[in-house]
Amino acid sequence: MSTAELDGISVAYDDLGTGLPVVLVHGHPFNRSMWRPQAERFSREGYRVITADLRGYGETTKPAQEQKTGLDVFAADIARLADHLGIERFVLGGLSMGGQIVMEFHRTYPGRVLGLLLADTSPQEETEEGRRVRNETADRVLAEGIGWYADEVLTKMVSPENVRTMPDVAAHVLQMMRTTPPEGAAAALRGRAERPDYRDSLTRAKVPSLVVVGTEDEFTPVSDAELMRDLIPGSTLAVIEGAAHMPNLEREAEFDAVFARFLKEIG
Repeated sequence: MSTAELDGISVAYDDLGTGLPVVLVHGHPFNRSMWRPQAERFSREGYRVITADLRGYGETTKPAQEQKTGLDVFAADIARLADHLGIERFVLGGLSMGGQIVMEFHRTYPGRVLGLLLADTSPQEETEEGRRVRNETADRVLAEGIGWYADEVLTKMVSPENVRTMPDVAAHVLQMMRTTPPEGAAAALRGRAERPDYRDSLTRAKVPSLVVVGTEDEFTPVSDAELMRDLIPGSTLAVIEGAAHMPNLEREAEFDAVFARFLKEIG
């Protein structure tokens, strides 16, 4: 692990391998270890893979007074980390909230993106009901901790069948969720409650783009992935059978195969 002092926070990150730079952004409420299988594999195959804990997650700090962390703040953090590492342009990928951060980064810094990976995510702005639920969840996480949330959503993050047959994956996902700092998770929930609509900016994407989704995903169903595929010119859609919200862990081999083809096309 390495750390960088950026914008008043200490950012924990891993920087593995050499070659075409690939930055992977984790989802909520996880940390950079979500991408460990991909970071380890692709760093051995000629890519420089950077994974970081977002502010308030994992081992990255956040300002004590920060009660709400918008997707624009996360995107700016990625830009600062890339500057710190001397990387101007890179392939950028994210899952779930990470995918929305990727869309925000692409909208704000389009010239820095060489390719887009959007996994199990959604481009639409938050609904009124979604805003209410996210803010109420943030309040409860601060009051009661995050354990109840982790237990409640485990079988949506990982399909019930995979929880049963892949106990190591289920344990990893549960551990990431249970160890996420409540303050960081709550701040991000409040920020996502105000997320904008990325559909228009996706239509202007000029780089290779891969959209991935699990067939069992309840949070961001296949229809959301199909929408992004239709919006992004020339994009590719990969539907991963038997995976829920985390196909990179639930169906690692299948996910890696489509991502490897995508990276080879760019490289």
